[in-house]
Amino acid sequence: MYLSRFLSLHALWVTVSSVMQHYPSVWGHYDVCKTQIYTEEGKVWDYMACQPEARDMIKYVRVTLDPPDITCGDPPETFCAMGNPYMCNNECDASTQELAHPPELMFDLEGRHPSTFWQSTTWKDYPKPLHVNITLSWNKTIELTDNIVITFESGRPDQMILEKSLDYGRTWQPYQYYATDCLDAFHMDPKSVRDLSQHTVLEIICTEEYSTGYMTNSKIIHFEIKDRFAFFAGPRLHNMASLYGQLDTTKKLRDFFTITDLRIRLLRPATGEIYVDEQHLARYFYAISDIRVYGRCKCNLHATGCKEENKRLLCECEHNTTGPDCGKCKKNYQGRPWSPGSYLPIPKGTANICIPSISSIGTNVCDNELLHCQNGGTCINNVRCQCPPAYTGILCEKLKCERDPGGCSQSSAQGAISHSPLLLLMALLGAARLHMC
Repeated sequence: MYLSRFLSLHALWVTVSSVMQHYPSVWGHYDVCKTQIYTEEGKVWDYMACQPEARDMIKYVRVTLDPPDITCGDPPETFCAMGNPYMCNNECDASTQELAHPPELMFDLEGRHPSTFWQSTTWKDYPKPLHVNITLSWNKTIELTDNIVITFESGRPDQMILEKSLDYGRTWQPYQYYATDCLDAFHMDPKSVRDLSQHTVLEIICTEEYSTGYMTNSKIIHFEIKDRFAFFAGPRLHNMASLYGQLDTTKKLRDFFTITDLRIRLLRPATGEIYVDEQHLARYFYAISDIRVYGRCKCNLHATGCKEENKRLLCECEHNTTGPDCGKCKKNYQGRPWSPGSYLPIPKGTANICIPSISSIGTNVCDNELLHCQNGGTCINNVRCQCPPAYTGILCEKLKCERDPGGCSQSSAQGAISHSPLLLLMALLGAARLHMC
């Protein structure tokens, strides 16, 4: 009895698993581009919107600093400890591995001891501003899926701007301002993401939440992606269908979470006080131990894979699309204009596949059911139409005299069967459908 019950449960599980394989997107992951289904005509492909899984994008980043010589250690210099700003016997020396703090240490795996970090030169040229631009580039369009997190080894800066680019660094827009005093630094009233709503989610704010000087337990700065998602998907992001629907129908919202580059503009180091102590300028510098950026390759809902090739991320395009972002139709698949996939209708979306160009169809140009040769033409072996003397074109849809300089006179067109543009369009679409099947 127990064995038969076990076998029944096993059979039920196999059945459920089989069904789930055909509907993997029911949970809103969009992780399959196509699956085979059975119809009256037999087994056919069912196409769905699809996207790569989210991943740690820092693995693929390229970092540049401006000014390029802003990293400490060349020449060697001493700086003050964060916990005790008057203990100034720490050394930065680029020629000694144990004392060097190069930019790549912003992204290395952190061990418990010691902490590794990038560090700038100290503010020895005060009152000249200590400005640093840190640019993170992917050479690929990516969609952010989680908070951007920056961990400072020094105190968090008194003034900072996080910027984004959508065109590979040619132009920049602010993402968020950070300051100990927003009104003084940027002439903006301080806000937090909690002050926003669905209608103001795209507002660029200045926050004072992450700009407390030397507090050792407060090293982290956030750019809150998930809190903005929550305006549409709920506090615990349970209603992703609502979020996907908003992203699908509101281009500005989707673009807000899309980047090719990020720029961290460090404008004033942590001072922990109103006035700068000019007797101890080695107290003031920037140091970053970790940056986290999670997202997915933007593939316009035409791919689930994204590979690294020649140090560049490329979508592994499906749906007869091609390009770094699957942003155009393949050659011979331009039967209609390219279009991105759609999240709607939930849960499988719309694939918007590229269909074959009529000029590329090698078989089933005509038949005796859908693709009739027009104007008295005869279908020859399903591959071409033999047209009457007065007509030409794939389906004998054009008058030959239309190509003449004088055009078609009434006599030249006499006896010709009128042809409907709508009929021609239906025939061409029928050719594409037959080829796809």
